[in-house]
Amino acid sequence: MENRTARLTVLVDPKKKTAFEELCDIEDVTPSQKIRQFMREYIEEQLGPDWKEKVFKEKK
Repeated sequence: MENRTARLTVLVDPKKKTAFEELCDIEDVTPSQKIRQFMREYIEEQLGPDWKEKVFKEKK
C-alpha cells in the first residue's frame, strides 16, 4: 500500500505555481493530490497496468 511519508521538493516558476493552484482549486483537489495523480499516471504509462505489483512488492 501507499505510504505518504516521503517528501518531494520541486522548484517551479511562481506564476506557474499560482496558475496550478488556481486550477486545482477549480477541480476541488489539492496540489498534492494532483501531483500524486500525475505521478501514478506517469508510472503506469512507463511500467504498464500492473505497475503496483512492481512498485509495492515487498523486498525481502
